[in-house]
Formats: sequence, C-alpha cells, structure tokens
Amino acid sequence: MYQPPRVEVIGESLWGRLRALTPRRVRPARSVLLRQGDPATHVILLDSGSALVTLSGAGGGRTLLAVRGAGELLGELAVLDDRPRTATVIAAEDCHVHIVPAPEFLTFVNTYGLLAPLLRHAITRVRESDAVRVELATASVAVRLASALSRLVEVSSALSGHHPVPLTQAELSQLIGASRNAVGMALRPWREQGWVRTTTGGGLLICNIHAIRSQAHMPT
Repeated sequence: MYQPPRVEVIGESLWGRLRALTPRRVRPARSVLLRQGDPATHVILLDSGSALVTLSGAGGGRTLLAVRGAGELLGELAVLDDRPRTATVIAAEDCHVHIVPAPEFLTFVNTYGLLAPLLRHAITRVRESDAVRVELATASVAVRLASALSRLVEVSSALSGHHPVPLTQAELSQLIGASRNAVGMALRPWREQGWVRTTTGGGLLICNIHAIRSQAHMPT
C-alpha cells in the first residue's frame, strides 16, 4: 500500500505544522512545479494530486523517473545539499501545494531533527529511480507502459475503481522512451479487453489495472 513520507518520515503532526508555514496554492495539470537545473530556493508539499518526476536529456526528450502522490515532499534533497535541481517535476493532474522557502524548511528540519530520516528517504528514492532506468533500458514496451500506468494509478486521487491518466499517448511514449506507434500497439489489446479507454481529452481511463499488470508480468 502507498505510504507517503508524511506518514513514513515526518508523521501527521509535523506534516500539519509544515503545511501551516505557507498558504495552500493550486497548480494546474501539466504545469512545471520544479525545473531541472534551477537553484533550490524552496520545497513543495504536495497536498493533493500527483506529479511526474522527469529527467531531461541533451536532445530535449524526457524520461519518467517516478510518480509522486499526495503527502510527498518535492525538491527537498536539492535544498538539503544546496545544489541545483536534478530533475523536473510536472503536475500530472490539478494539484494543491504548499511552497516553503528553503530557509524556513531548513530551520524546521533542524528544529525537529528530521535531517537523518529525510536523507534515508532520499537515498531510497535514488535507488528507485535507478531501477526505473534499468527497466527503461531492458524491458519491453508493454512492461514499461504497464509500470508507468501502475505508478500513476498507485498515487491517483481518484476514489472509484476507474483511474484517469491525463497524459496523451504521445506524452506517455516520450516518458517511457518508446515510439508513439509502439505504445499504440501495446494499448490496442488492452482497449479490446476493456482494460483501458481513451478519454475525450486525449488521456486514458484505466478500468482494470490488475489485468494490465498481469499481462506485463507485474505483481497484482
């Protein structure tokens, strides 16, 4: 089961205190929350919604490293080591966020002794991203697509059994390092089985993520 850092690392009480430092703001789907290469001037608390962590290559293409959901901290590692952002974070859907300036965040971390647990969590994230890179280099398109959809569904804010993925086929193909045609071929049998549908906005509606995981030989 998905457990955000507010539970694993910070705890509900301290998460509430951190949220209270700044007002809640709205960021629309597809907006850039953090940009690769920018200075680490703040951290973002993702209060609701989900976001894509992507790495931009020299040719301008993007690779999906991770998907983050409500209760996640974004950009804290760059603030902790005072280095530029190493990835771009994009809102996958409409998000509510709290933007905490770096000095206030660092004071909060020092006050409540959070440096060690935050660094341990950051190391775990780096290992997860490394695993995703290996997957992108070795797995079939179907497995890569199923994995990406699974991560999106895992942190989705949808309350029903159907999960909207507000990314077009072209965007998904770029994120998993495949051609648009290859992604279309992987999706075709899933559509025929009723496991996924295309929405009017060009995104996807996942109707049976368990079946998709099974077909791609992923744990259900």
